[in-house]
Amino acid sequence: MDVSSIPVHWSTVSAYVSEMYTSEEQDVLRRYFTNLDQPVFALVNLPEVVKGALFARYSRTHKSLRRLFLDEFIGDLDMEGDVSIDATVGLDRAEELYKKVFFEYGDDSVAQLGGIHLACEQASNVLTKVLEWGRLMAYLEQSTRYLAYDTRLDGRYRYYRDPELLASGLGTRYVGDMDRIFDSYAGVLPTMQDHFKALFPKSQSDSDFVWLQTVRAKSFDAIRGMLPSASLSNVGIYGTGQGYEALLMRMRSHQLPEARAYSDMMLAELRKVIPSFLRRVDIEERGGAWSNYFEENRLAMEDVAATVLSPTINVDAPGVDLLDWDPEAETKLITAMLYPYSTMSERQILDQVEKMSFKDKMSVVDAYVGQRGNRRHKPGRALERINYRFDVLSDYGAFRDLQRHRMLTVEWQDLSPSHGYVRPPAVDHAGVAEVFDRVMDRSAALYEDLEETFPRQAPYAVAMAFRVRYMMQMNAREALHMLELRSGPAGHPSYRTVAQDMYRLIAEKAGHTVVAKMFSYMDMSDGEEGRLESERRIEERRYETT
Repeated sequence: MDVSSIPVHWSTVSAYVSEMYTSEEQDVLRRYFTNLDQPVFALVNLPEVVKGALFARYSRTHKSLRRLFLDEFIGDLDMEGDVSIDATVGLDRAEELYKKVFFEYGDDSVAQLGGIHLACEQASNVLTKVLEWGRLMAYLEQSTRYLAYDTRLDGRYRYYRDPELLASGLGTRYVGDMDRIFDSYAGVLPTMQDHFKALFPKSQSDSDFVWLQTVRAKSFDAIRGMLPSASLSNVGIYGTGQGYEALLMRMRSHQLPEARAYSDMMLAELRKVIPSFLRRVDIEERGGAWSNYFEENRLAMEDVAATVLSPTINVDAPGVDLLDWDPEAETKLITAMLYPYSTMSERQILDQVEKMSFKDKMSVVDAYVGQRGNRRHKPGRALERINYRFDVLSDYGAFRDLQRHRMLTVEWQDLSPSHGYVRPPAVDHAGVAEVFDRVMDRSAALYEDLEETFPRQAPYAVAMAFRVRYMMQMNAREALHMLELRSGPAGHPSYRTVAQDMYRLIAEKAGHTVVAKMFSYMDMSDGEEGRLESERRIEERRYETT
């Protein structure tokens, strides 16, 4: 078989691994992907359902998207009419059509009409949080609970190698410590799997597949905290031209060098597909001014914060703290429920609700919520009338999962080892606590040595078990969605704890018992059997569709 090496064209060559494709594979891939040699590329000339299915499968495989497409998708596609297409040369047919309306007249709404699927591969877990900032885009990220990180990519463990850092005197130290951390992860993984096999013996009613998937997921969950934040991930993004424009302008002003370099690759690929929508990004007086505004504000805030604050670490800080809520929230909530069904002003309705008996108030709530058949049956927008603000201190792994809930306000602090780490009980029970702790020590020491010279890259060294502080503000409707979902027994124990604590604070500290009553699919159990039950349901659905 003729295997052709594909040349690499970007400057940070050492940061990424390029795949090899046969000549025949290259001929196929050029029809549907905007390049064959970079970690960022757009998907074109494919049905929407195929692009969606590709991204869905993407999150649970080690394969790159292009390799996944070749191995699992092309056999089901009719490619006969696409033989003459070469997407790698760019698509400029719509350029003139949009140029006058969008660029010359500045009609931003036009940029909401063009959507693109973009694959972002070999991104550090620090960068993935930057990529997933925007609210009005869709993201699908590679999962640490379905994939082991003991495998290598072209002979290298899968973590980001910052070119500037590697070229420095700390480069050898960085690679050596990272490799040892991954060696430790790979070494304890079989022990964790043996532990969970003994803890959850295979039932006669369960297939080998269901049982082994459960064991693997629980094992990956227990030791994912050993992985450094430099660990690589793949992110699939679907968004409009307007969404990408906003993302790129923020990335171009970001303090992380990886983010700035990655934005250049993203812009190059997106311009092959939606060039007019992104024309302003690197024009100095337009996108450049916007990016400069973000950077100048960030630098100013860093300076003023260092001046007016005297930082202290509170080792006894609660994991979840409810900071702000409205004592009159439930009266306002019931008023909002009634408003669309009346001709009165909101003030008039509020006056009447304040005089209602508890029984009458609950009759309104019960009618509005109705009979929820499952957690996806959500009450309406009246729940958006009231808000909660939480300060959270959790391990970075839990933050990664909770940060994806974009229809709320989330802000987070820089990642460091200063808040300590969380060691899951399963690690102790399996007898690998000493190895886990050694990884945390190595991670913290590497961070401290990087911080002075490379303050922006130092978080790469921080293991995901270390805690990070972040703020989450949400209305009651988003709280209902997020807390019911993240408290599910199949979820990771670390974010389940955060969700359960938030629910208790709403019910007990805020005293919003009426609100809490609506959370009918909140799970407050310890969830030990949840993963197994989830795998059983997945297998049942798999059989139903075959």
